[in-house]
Amino acid sequence: MQKFFQLAVVALLLLAATTTASAQKFGYVNSQAILAEMPEMKAAESNLEGLQKQLQKKGQAMVTSFQTDVQALQAKAQAGELTPKQQNDESAKLEKRQAEIGKFEQDMVSDLQKKRTELLEPIYEKVNDAIKAVAEEGGYQFIFDQQVLLYGQETSDVSTAVKAKLGM
Repeated sequence: MQKFFQLAVVALLLLAATTTASAQKFGYVNSQAILAEMPEMKAAESNLEGLQKQLQKKGQAMVTSFQTDVQALQAKAQAGELTPKQQNDESAKLEKRQAEIGKFEQDMVSDLQKKRTELLEPIYEKVNDAIKAVAEEGGYQFIFDQQVLLYGQETSDVSTAVKAKLGM
């Protein structure tokens, strides 16, 4: 009798586990495609591209000016127009400018990363909120990104619902 009871409990637990597992609902989205279609993303990318070009142009102007000054110093030194002390002083000024150019390049990369984060973070948050809303409305326990998905049925793709939630 006790063995029968134990078997009944095990069978009941297996039935409950199977029912719970089959009740879970999974979906996936193509977040890259969604982001690529968003007007906000296109505007942010355009803004970043403009800023990058502006900073690169400024950096290139600094480099060109530096190279011109180096050539001028070399020409004066070869012509004997400068004393050794003047050459050292001018070389020190050029080294300082070269360091400033290096710092500008580092700052440029940092500024672009900050601007990228500033512009894209709200967009990512908006998409994540839409995915969460679709998951809650559709009863999904999990929604995966298609990029990490090895297999998925077309019926599990909730990208269209997420786009609708975003007004696209």
